[in-house]
Amino acid sequence: MLAKYWKKIGVLILIIACVFNIMNKLVHKLSLNKEMILSATYMIQHPESKNNEKINK
Repeated sequence: MLAKYWKKIGVLILIIACVFNIMNKLVHKLSLNKEMILSATYMIQHPESKNNEKINK
């Protein structure tokens, strides 16, 4: 019986995995405000990385 329906079972497992992946990303998503604050603090703490990019170009 499993051999007859293996494609449907595989597609069902794939759909469930995709739904769990999307839900996990939505639940653990950072807000835009937090993302901008984290980016600003990183740029303040690591100013030398911006200078290295200019030198390498």
